[in-house]
Amino acid sequence: MQTLLQALSLFLIGAGVFFFAVGTLGLIRLPDLFSRLHALTKADNLGLGLVIAGLLPWVADPWTALKLVLIWVLVMVSGATGSHLIAKRALRGDGEDLLE
Repeated sequence: MQTLLQALSLFLIGAGVFFFAVGTLGLIRLPDLFSRLHALTKADNLGLGLVIAGLLPWVADPWTALKLVLIWVLVMVSGATGSHLIAKRALRGDGEDLLE
């Protein structure tokens, strides 16, 4: 049972790291600001969720697990809010330096 749990945890953390890498590649390779924002926020939120899911079986108590989930939720909210503000500023046209 321990080996299966370790394998599942390793798979989830590896998948999370893969999504982090794909999000970074999307940030570098995609042509415009909106595509970059979309790729980065989606991939990073999923990557962090998978990493936390891989860590959850190894936490000592439920409070630590709750803290990890709370960190993930706060990162999702702040990432979505930040991306929305950047996109809104770019659409208004007062962030010409953002489009390059």
